[in-house]
Amino acid sequence: MLMGHKIMGPVLSCVVLVAVMHVAAAQQAFGVRATYHFYRPAANGWDLTATGAFCSTWDAGKPFDWRSKYGWTAFCGPVGPTGRDSCGKCLLVTNRATGAQITARIVDKCANGGLDLDWDTVFSKIDTDGQGFQRGHLTVDYSFVNCGDANHLAEVTV
Repeated sequence: MLMGHKIMGPVLSCVVLVAVMHVAAAQQAFGVRATYHFYRPAANGWDLTATGAFCSTWDAGKPFDWRSKYGWTAFCGPVGPTGRDSCGKCLLVTNRATGAQITARIVDKCANGGLDLDWDTVFSKIDTDGQGFQRGHLTVDYSFVNCGDANHLAEVTV
């Protein structure tokens, strides 16, 4: 019986650690202002350097499939990593007005306190009622999600 208690302590500690890491990784924010930017990734061959994206320093050499898997966004939201630490991460972005959702990859930084979504690949896709275009911004919720890339362990935000 004593041996059972010695095993349960480390097992419980591991379970708690995994739970804490999962909660820390589930970063999200609500009611965030999302403007739009014309990166034009398809017209630019999904070339981060051609668009002047901040993250091109680290991510321009990533494979085409990685760069073109999701639409692009600049990130300066209230919750989550900043600067280089946000590069390459993915966000599930939800238009609060319509419920439309899309996954976007962070390729740039911004200074508006929210998101600056690529017009072609993200903003126009979730602005399903056209109100975001009329106002010049959407109000969105976002959460960091796994991009589904081969090396997803590098994506965990702690």
